Amino acid sequence: MKRVFYLTAVLSAVLYNAPSYAQKVSDSLLPQATLQACIQYALNHQPVVKQARLDEDITEYTIKGKLADWYPQVGLDYNLYHYLKIPTSYFNGNYAQIGVANSSAALFQWNQNLFNRDLLLAGRTARDVRKQAKQNTESYRIDVVANVTKAYFDLLLTQKQIDVLNEDITRLERSLKDAYNQYQGGLVDKTDYKRATISLNNTRAQKKTGEEQLKAREAYLRQLMGYPAAGSLPLVYDTVQMAQNVQLDTTVTVAYDNRIEMQLLQTQKVLQEAELKYNKWSFLPTVSAFANYSFNYLNPEFPKLYSNNLPSSQVGLKLSLPIFQGSKRIYNIRQSELQIKRIDLDVENLRNQINTEYTQAMSTYKANFNQFMVMKENVDLAQEVYNLIELQYREGVKTYLEVITAQTDLRSAQLNYYNAMYTVLSSKVDLQRALGTISTNY
Repeated sequence: MKRVFYLTAVLSAVLYNAPSYAQKVSDSLLPQATLQACIQYALNHQPVVKQARLDEDITEYTIKGKLADWYPQVGLDYNLYHYLKIPTSYFNGNYAQIGVANSSAALFQWNQNLFNRDLLLAGRTARDVRKQAKQNTESYRIDVVANVTKAYFDLLLTQKQIDVLNEDITRLERSLKDAYNQYQGGLVDKTDYKRATISLNNTRAQKKTGEEQLKAREAYLRQLMGYPAAGSLPLVYDTVQMAQNVQLDTTVTVAYDNRIEMQLLQTQKVLQEAELKYNKWSFLPTVSAFANYSFNYLNPEFPKLYSNNLPSSQVGLKLSLPIFQGSKRIYNIRQSELQIKRIDLDVENLRNQINTEYTQAMSTYKANFNQFMVMKENVDLAQEVYNLIELQYREGVKTYLEVITAQTDLRSAQLNYYNAMYTVLSSKVDLQRALGTISTNY
């Protein structure tokens, strides 16, 4: 009976938790995997972005921890002593024991920093440190948006290639059937039938390769999104709309301050300038105010130790000023000045790098856009040629070899068109990234 009761309890717990578990799994999946939905999902679930947000929280608590030293610092010290042998001292030619066997003290301390360069640095740089943490997060978000977008286009390209091959397989199977029937009817020899078989086998092999590539590229997109490996990812896209979105204003010029890398360097320079001031403040004293109150108990008999209190208290002002440290403070100032100059050189180098990236991205985009327009025209021409030659072949005007050639041209034109479309869309992302105009507001 105990065993039956135990199994019933376990089964009930499993059944009770199953709906909630299924709900959690379904909540983490996308019902429609549009590009915007994939990007939004990645920004919410990508571990790198989550880590950046945690870094922001860590930075915030670090700042609060440093600024907390501006508040009054209150402490308590307590001690209890029992001398196994009372200390002996020499006084006026005689040895005498000084003190009592039992003593105890409690010291309340209050300290208020009035001037402290560490606290001044923390207070003046808190806003910029927070800004730097947010910029780091934004940098990761930009990388996620760009990488997910390009991986999404790459996956769609592979999917469209498979669709084109499926259409080509349908045409080849129909042509193979026609060629076989003509061969069986004695109208042609088996050459056309064999050629159709070869073309069909080659296309099926290409399709199999594409299907395997599709699995790998979908896995890569899942990785970039932080998407469950076992969950479904139903892609939803509008090819016509994507074809209309390939255009981008090519007259726009690069603005260096739009790049997150430049913004990070500028924030780093501000923090380094604050570090320079911090090192210059090392010639100023550290000042604090304090107040102490002490409870003192002395008695040779331990049970009566706390029967009599001999308190003491004091208030004061503490000033601490290092006079000579082997020129350490001067060296620190020189080091900070050189680091600022180095950041200026980093800014100059980044400007050159951004200009190069922009020039290359713009050139690549223009070339890919031109290729896309050419391939778009070629698809229409190839479709028209194929339809005409197939009609003429059925009427006995054209040979089957010309039909195969037209089919191959049409397939190549369609593959080249989709390849050009997704290539220009990817190069558009690279150009937007070079311009610093990628939006992370999803």
